[in-house]
Amino acid sequence: MFSMSKNEIKLSGEKHETLLVAEPKTRTARPPFYKVLLLNDDYTPMDFVVLVLKQVFHKLHDDAIQVMLEVHNSGAGICGIFTRDVAETKVDQVVAIARKSEHPLQCVMEKE
Repeated sequence: MFSMSKNEIKLSGEKHETLLVAEPKTRTARPPFYKVLLLNDDYTPMDFVVLVLKQVFHKLHDDAIQVMLEVHNSGAGICGIFTRDVAETKVDQVVAIARKSEHPLQCVMEKE
């Protein structure tokens, strides 16, 4: 979108011409954010979930326990809110760590 302003050109005190100058208005849109969620299952140990939350999401021990209990009690828990690329990376890291340790832990992302 452009706004127009008048700039007058004056030479030797005389008014010769009026120009319209387009000045661009730029607005940077806020990128969409995504919630990264851990999903509950009956096989992944709670201690492993806490370890993943501390390792991948850099949660403090008490915060990791709170998220783990949320996952356990309500079926899913929010690990963090990130831009799309960061969220995808976090999901991939969690799934890779879980598979390497032979746990079925699932991690997904949802648009906020």
